[in-house]
Amino acid sequence: MLGMLAGIITSSPAQVTLEVVLDQKQFLPGESLPVAVKITNLSGQSLHLGAEPNWLTFSVESADGFVVLKNAEVPVLGEFDLASSQMATKRVDLQPYFTLTRVGRYHIVATLRIKDWGAEESSTPVYFDVINGVLLWSQEFGLPAAGGDTGRAPDMRRYSLIKANYQNMQLRLFVQVSDPVDARIYSMQPIGPLVSFSQPEAQVDPQSQLHVLYQSSGSLFNYTVLNPDGAIATRELYDYISRRPRLGVDDQGKVVVIGGVRRLQASEMPQVKMPNEVQVPPQH
Repeated sequence: MLGMLAGIITSSPAQVTLEVVLDQKQFLPGESLPVAVKITNLSGQSLHLGAEPNWLTFSVESADGFVVLKNAEVPVLGEFDLASSQMATKRVDLQPYFTLTRVGRYHIVATLRIKDWGAEESSTPVYFDVINGVLLWSQEFGLPAAGGDTGRAPDMRRYSLIKANYQNMQLRLFVQVSDPVDARIYSMQPIGPLVSFSQPEAQVDPQSQLHVLYQSSGSLFNYTVLNPDGAIATRELYDYISRRPRLGVDDQGKVVVIGGVRRLQASEMPQVKMPNEVQVPPQH
């Protein structure tokens, strides 16, 4: 995604400058790592950027010398022209392209290559920390067999519920999907705020989906269903009115929420028409 901000840029000794910006400085292993790169053109001429695959690249290094595995080059797509005295912002998620499962301190450097000049410019390093959350629950599960093939042992993964309170932010609940020994993290999905006294319930259904029910505020419960890749399939809210919501199994063996009152979603609300929109049948 490209955002453009026009404005006169004053004092800077460089012709083109780069700045890497992080919205937060702490992350859980495998959590999304969104970065913004601000490119400022002070060259006095317009630049055409983004035409080559490696026009903007990233490196991530550990402060203690640990080698960070790079899974692939970060795709930064979209050609554009950047006039002099303008700034452009490119936003990417680095998480899929670097293996950041080890707790520690790291830094990011972005490098811009300007083909017409045969030159490149690098940003100053920006530091962040990978930290551990608190494990609340975990369970191994087998991936559903492709095409119903049951002639071999299933591929195994692990669901984990993790709570974290970093950046002095509200306590939040995450679902991690990993291999059985947590060596590879497939997904670290934030699913919402969590009250400190909540004891989340979790259950894996026959389709290997994870059902999670937890208290997100005084009388409000969040119900989330995730697939084996960690993507959210269902999200609902339940109010604790007369019976506390809890997970259970119905007569068909499906995991359901028992108790509480489900809040209607916006798409389920009845449409109210204005008086001038109501069609009155003709009188005979």
